[in-house]
Amino acid sequence: MSKIMDRLEEIVPRAVAGDRTALEEVLVLIQPPVRRYCAARIGNLDVVADDVVQDVCLALVTAVPKYRDMGKPFMAFVYGIAAHKLADAGRRSALRQTFSMDEMPEEQSPDAGPEQLALGGELRRHTQALMETLPEKHREIILMRVVWGLTAPQTGERLGMTAGAVRVAQHRAMNMLRAELANFSLLAARAAA
Repeated sequence: MSKIMDRLEEIVPRAVAGDRTALEEVLVLIQPPVRRYCAARIGNLDVVADDVVQDVCLALVTAVPKYRDMGKPFMAFVYGIAAHKLADAGRRSALRQTFSMDEMPEEQSPDAGPEQLALGGELRRHTQALMETLPEKHREIILMRVVWGLTAPQTGERLGMTAGAVRVAQHRAMNMLRAELANFSLLAARAAA
């Protein structure tokens, strides 16, 4: 990994300056560590690490010219993009459901019927709208901690935060969600009266 880091230190400034060959080399060099990073963090998602790596590479093509050295290794910048792309993939995976009916069943299914599916869709829409009231960092923390079941240290590693900072941010995010739900309940009660 140190060879990659050393080489990146040499070529990233050239890639930032617009050297296409240097940018191509950056993309080649970051793929193996990003693939390992993504594979280790995908867990039980219905996502392929290579798909996320491809998304990271595409994002880097537009992000590298805007990159500014802030004293951290370039790979920290890359892992930040990878964390965002993993979060995006997780959201897409959670929303994607496939239903196939090759044959009509003879008996009534104990599975959810159309009404339950419609209510579930409505609940997902309301949940998504509620989550969108949070700042992006808080949404990511709630997604990683509550939906994906990651620990505070795992979440912190992905987001470049300490485990304690993740816990504090999660606590604040949950309080924001509670307040937003209370406001919604109050508005609903007034509308019903």
